[in-house]
Amino acid sequence: MSNLIEFFLSRQLETIQLIRNLVESETPSGDVVRIAGMVEHLAALLRELDAKIEIFATSNGSSLYARFAEGEVESDKPLLIVGHCDTVWPLGTIAKRPFKMEDGKIYGPGVFDMKSGLVIMLEALRAIKELDLKTRRPIEVFLSCDEEQGSPSTRQLIEDIAQSAYAALVLEPCLPGGKLKTSRKGIAQYQLIARGCSAHAGVAPEKGISAVEELAQQIIKLHSLTNHTEGISVNVGVIQGGTLSNVVAAEARAEIDIRFWTNQQQQKLSTALENLKPVLNGAEIELIGKVNRPPLERSERIAELFKHAQKLSLELGFELQEGKTGGGSDGNFIAALGVPVLDGLGPDGDGAHADYEHVLIGNLAPRAALITRLLETV
Repeated sequence: MSNLIEFFLSRQLETIQLIRNLVESETPSGDVVRIAGMVEHLAALLRELDAKIEIFATSNGSSLYARFAEGEVESDKPLLIVGHCDTVWPLGTIAKRPFKMEDGKIYGPGVFDMKSGLVIMLEALRAIKELDLKTRRPIEVFLSCDEEQGSPSTRQLIEDIAQSAYAALVLEPCLPGGKLKTSRKGIAQYQLIARGCSAHAGVAPEKGISAVEELAQQIIKLHSLTNHTEGISVNVGVIQGGTLSNVVAAEARAEIDIRFWTNQQQQKLSTALENLKPVLNGAEIELIGKVNRPPLERSERIAELFKHAQKLSLELGFELQEGKTGGGSDGNFIAALGVPVLDGLGPDGDGAHADYEHVLIGNLAPRAALITRLLETV
């Protein structure tokens, strides 16, 4: 096993250079041209490793599907690797916060979420080829263009590809200390619209019905659904309403983010939202929205997959741990299909979506070795 880590250490300069190339090639969510360029670059690298490539054009950009020749595999159910090419950072961030290496860390916009993850995936696949390693299953790769936006144009593609997979490895950033993510919260996003009746706030306020007041009453109800003990959060993050201070507001609206650990919790929350009623006489309310990502619940198969990964990590000289997070990923969609998922396989670091975003150079080789061993043995 040490030989595998030595292989990646011998390629560390090339690995870091490729990370730099990807980080300096900015790919903000929604930038169709730049994401297409990144997809073509990654497709070329994967072709060098003997992958068959298909590129899907969607409304939010290009997404990449790759499949490696089956060879002498034991099963035709593939092992799916999942990642994304987009980042949260606007164009021009690299000029303000350039790529740098300092104190054993690599800094740059998107380096942790998740361009270094893409690179160690490529390195693991390179090891499979150059070291003539055998995999038990066909290997598939899907890299989406809009994960940071909630995968609106790629969710169906992900589900269609993943439904035939034996398991999925997700290259999202890990938890602190390199922990894998075996549980993620589900996410629902709604807009609540309150409608009343406008009137002059000084001359005839009694003739008006304040949509702002109605919305305020509803916000109190919504926030009362939060239960931190059970891991349920209901957050009204944006409110808008009214026209002038001397006019009783005829309309107001709120944007709501809801997080939950289980489908059972989600169903209870949906029922509570559907049962919301106006408080003010004559007011009306309308709820628009849906569940954006189902929860990634830690199933028995996910637990077994993690134990296998943990065993591999011990063979490689370190001990892998697991954890849970309130954020969602494309792994949520896959787990909801009943396919076991190991999420957070990107290299150790910190600062996803933050100015101090970085990865640890010392973790690149061990993480690539872990992914390689998973590709060999799952």
